[in-house]
Amino acid sequence: MPEWPLLRALRGGHATRSLSLTGRRLCRLPWGLAKMRALECLDLRNNRLCRLPPDMEALGRLKVLNLGNNIFEEIPEQLMCLKSLQKLHLFGNKITRMSPLICGGLQNLVLLNLNNNLLSHLPPEIHRLENLECLSLNNNQLRSIPRELCSLQKLCELHLSHNSLTALPEEIGHLTELKILSLSRNQIEELPEGICKMVSLRVLDLAGNNIQIFPIAMQDLELVELYCEGNPLLQRHPVSAIQEEEVLTLKEITARFILAQLKSDNLSLHRAIKQNAEAQNILSQQRECAQCGCSFLNIWLECVQFVDVKQRMKTSRNLHLLPVRILLCSYQCFNRHDDGLFGIAVP
Repeated sequence: MPEWPLLRALRGGHATRSLSLTGRRLCRLPWGLAKMRALECLDLRNNRLCRLPPDMEALGRLKVLNLGNNIFEEIPEQLMCLKSLQKLHLFGNKITRMSPLICGGLQNLVLLNLNNNLLSHLPPEIHRLENLECLSLNNNQLRSIPRELCSLQKLCELHLSHNSLTALPEEIGHLTELKILSLSRNQIEELPEGICKMVSLRVLDLAGNNIQIFPIAMQDLELVELYCEGNPLLQRHPVSAIQEEEVLTLKEITARFILAQLKSDNLSLHRAIKQNAEAQNILSQQRECAQCGCSFLNIWLECVQFVDVKQRMKTSRNLHLLPVRILLCSYQCFNRHDDGLFGIAVP
């Protein structure tokens, strides 16, 4: 490799704040780079790097580091010493694991780009990246995301497209600052109710999953863009139904009675429930009938309501009516439902 281009790049010496060594076929970093203590931006894209030298930690003022399109197999642990680092690009490598130690050292990181790698899981310690605002993990092999990720209170963008996700944690609703959530081309079959608590969410991309119906409170989200093409969404085709005899279990009858009493401010019952952890756990699974408003325990009748979203937001082409899950407590409530509700026919 020619020596002179590197010498010219390093000529700025100790005062150099920005350095680009892209596309130079580097297999290792040039000698003397660690002496550039004022360096704030370092671009090493499109090389052949697979490791970083130990003296990399001397670049204590580095704020932006681009290691995209190299051949790293894991995130270099030397990076955890770069306390000032704010933006880290590691896209287009061969990274299969993310060390928990990295998460403990990069507490000022606001952007982490790990697109186009081979990650199959994330460490629970990812919650230590407490200032992270944008996390991009498109085109990896993730089968799940840890619930600890949902503790990143400053996260505004989360990109998880083209992975192997089958579900999301219920705690996803804790990401109340999240504005963009990209989940296209995964294997998700059902969205958690928690997603409806993401009050700042404006863009939701769910294209190319296996979703048939959306959570009850989905229509309460103030989305600006919603993409759902390539999902087997339920269609509005009325079918005849046979009413079955309602036989409630003793547990269900008892739960409905207790839940009704709790709504009527039965103080003695409130006190008794507070002293019984098992009862609290059971009753915490209650649902509310969309027709009569009564509480019940087990899902009795699952229906679908088709909500017109085309006028409210930018959506996938041909998506006008969004199927939203509605729960009813009895056939009696189903028989007096309005024309906007449909029972779900199980094939």
